[in-house]
Amino acid sequence: MRKSVWCLGGDGWAYDIGYGGLDHVIAQGRKINLLVMDTEVYSNTGGQASKSTPLGASAKFAMAGKSTPKKDLGLMAMTYGTVYVARVALGANDMHTVRAFQEADSYSGASLIIAYSPCIAHGYDLVNGLEQQKLAVQSSAWPLYRFDPRRVGTPEPPFKLDSGAPKIELSQYIYNETRYRMLEKMNPARAKKLLELAQAEVSMRYAAYEQLSKLAVSKSPATPGAPAEAKP
Repeated sequence: MRKSVWCLGGDGWAYDIGYGGLDHVIAQGRKINLLVMDTEVYSNTGGQASKSTPLGASAKFAMAGKSTPKKDLGLMAMTYGTVYVARVALGANDMHTVRAFQEADSYSGASLIIAYSPCIAHGYDLVNGLEQQKLAVQSSAWPLYRFDPRRVGTPEPPFKLDSGAPKIELSQYIYNETRYRMLEKMNPARAKKLLELAQAEVSMRYAAYEQLSKLAVSKSPATPGAPAEAKP
């Protein structure tokens, strides 16, 4: 039986200090499976902000609330057109998570799965982790999707947005967590402003994903395993 081999890392590595290496690897078109356990913070340094930390969240060295949006690692990987990319949340949709892993493992090129990962630095009782994942998806703070290059050149769009339109306001998700409530207590005016910006950013990003989900690509790029064009 063929073994399924995966490279595992956190968001501090994938989004920040190791991004150059990750980007180099996925650009090669080689068969490799990468799993990013995204806690949205540098967990091993006591909760330090990273490029994965969402707008408005408080963290070490960002106690006043992060003022810039979360880096979209998945979208950046999709720009190659030859990398399988998925964003999953096991607690919100286990079947979607299993399907993404199966598709990624069966793909002949590079695959990247970004997984919602609860962390004590979020500041809520982790016994409620599954419910919090559902709220993250329902608010579209963590939309679920799959980008499969094998659908390029078919009637199906390569990008599939697997979570529906936002069902709840962002505040119903984030204010269950101390990393957001902390700022609300210390500086209500700033917290309100950052919440407005974060809600707008989440809505804008979802709208962009929605447009991608309607885009069928008729001409296939050089996908892994495809014969290269003959040089003159």
